[in-house]
Amino acid sequence: MRRRTVSPGSGLEEVLDNLAAAPAAREEAPSARAPQRERDSLQTEFAFELPRGYVDDEGQVHRHGTMRLATARDELRPQIDLRVKENPAYLSVVLLSQVITQLGTVTDVHVGIVERMYATDVAFLQDFYRRINSEGHTHAAVTCPLCHGSFEVDLSGGRLGES
Repeated sequence: MRRRTVSPGSGLEEVLDNLAAAPAAREEAPSARAPQRERDSLQTEFAFELPRGYVDDEGQVHRHGTMRLATARDELRPQIDLRVKENPAYLSVVLLSQVITQLGTVTDVHVGIVERMYATDVAFLQDFYRRINSEGHTHAAVTCPLCHGSFEVDLSGGRLGES
């Protein structure tokens, strides 16, 4: 970073204008930045398949869905929900209803839908939520006691989406 000295008689506005113009001149060509963006992209939605499936009012079973990563707002919003204050176990129902983006043909997943899911599916979704939102934090480096080889294991269990 270059240091600039401003004296009382010099034009401060001129120096600030030059500084504001400098970043635009240093920008790279868009084609040079594109590969970096692809490497730095973040997967924010994850597909899943429910063990049993949600049965809607017409009797149609919905098993395939997508869940997005949770934001801080998603984690905080249920704390002010009166249903959660009355029954803290309800927190996961409210939280899941916020992060499930699609369930079969249902695109408006709300608390009522999660409430009507089978317990095995809710347990699956709770585990799936934990896995995608703590990815990288459930891995541990271990050493084999027999061969002394080092490798990494996922302490949360199988691959994403498996129960």
